Amino acid sequence: MINSNSVSLLQSLNGSNSSQSLFNGGVSASSADPVAALTSAEKNQTKAIDKQAKDPQTKRDIDHFTTALAKAKDIKSLLADPIARKVLLTANGLGDQADYTALATKALQSDTSKAGSLASKLGDTRWLDMAKTYDFANKGLTVLKQQSAIKTITSGYAEVQWRQSLEQTTPGLSAALEFRSRAGAVKKVDDILGDSNLRKVVTTALGLPQQIAFQSLEAQEKAITNRLDITKLKDPKFVEQFARRFLIVNATNTSSSYLA
Repeated sequence: MINSNSVSLLQSLNGSNSSQSLFNGGVSASSADPVAALTSAEKNQTKAIDKQAKDPQTKRDIDHFTTALAKAKDIKSLLADPIARKVLLTANGLGDQADYTALATKALQSDTSKAGSLASKLGDTRWLDMAKTYDFANKGLTVLKQQSAIKTITSGYAEVQWRQSLEQTTPGLSAALEFRSRAGAVKKVDDILGDSNLRKVVTTALGLPQQIAFQSLEAQEKAITNRLDITKLKDPKFVEQFARRFLIVNATNTSSSYLA
């Protein structure tokens, strides 16, 4: 449930062209803590990720992935390795799907250049994005084994591990940081609905109930587009404001659940 302070904040952000402070609307000190955490994380992100990459467990996972990749003959054999699968999927925003070996293998092997490919049929658009990026169906592991791709994956894995560590002190901060990095790629509302993290951030920030997931796709699309101009996600300043908005509402909801 959103309290009056959060409502005031949401109203100040909706349709306003001014540079009005996010703290207008009477946000309390406790609800401002997540915003301070976001600011700190943004400021220290590069150093923090480098430090995370040196963490013993993170380094072991990354080293295991690079070794497994060097030996793998195809994506199927690579995904059969649980640690390699975890690193690869996590770095590509699919860490929550790491236990689904069969799904990952079938989705990533599908040829996205052909109509009706499995990756394009799945409601979760992250599979399609990843399948297109590496084109395993036509290029095997060629793209993945490029040094630039390996660097992106290892850095991405360390970044996710770092973001997840922040959740221990600031719930929702990992989601907010991921939203900031990917919101600019959103072209249509279905890009939001088909991505679990984008969906979480947007629906929470807009105050939409979780039950919206049980409504028709058209109803879900309308609920979001009536409240959010998708084109504004191309504006880094708006995305930053929206991420803060999510954190404040999320903190309010969390506090309310504890008090209930």
